[in-house]
Amino acid sequence: MFIGEYRHTIDSKRRIAIPAKFRKHLGETAVVAKGLEGSLFIYTKEEWQKLAEKLGTLPVGKASTRSFVRMMLAGASEVEVDGLGRVLLPEYLTTHADLQKNVVIAGVFNRIELWNEQRWEEYKKSAQENTDEIAERLGEMGAF
Repeated sequence: MFIGEYRHTIDSKRRIAIPAKFRKHLGETAVVAKGLEGSLFIYTKEEWQKLAEKLGTLPVGKASTRSFVRMMLAGASEVEVDGLGRVLLPEYLTTHADLQKNVVIAGVFNRIELWNEQRWEEYKKSAQENTDEIAERLGEMGAF
């Protein structure tokens, strides 16, 4: 399980060090995909396989479904975790997430999210303003 928030820098070669706590769960290879809200998602190969299988079973008759499946699957890339715990991010993915020097690495249960630091702060501020309302809706759904 991935939890916590870490701040790291991305180097000029687009490599980012994965926090040591996450490395043991991530394995030697992982999958990086375009995330939501302008982030990137990093999955273990096992979690990616589960997600890809779910996405692959969605009906293709609706344009929005096709677009989402294409974005997630075609936009993904398998990456190696090197001996120093770094992954090399493809340029099209760093561009998608506007990753520059300062990056936030967030553990979100079954995935790692990479965020542009400024975008993350804006997102957190907005989400925190709605926390009570969101918690109430989740409570109605039986989440807690």
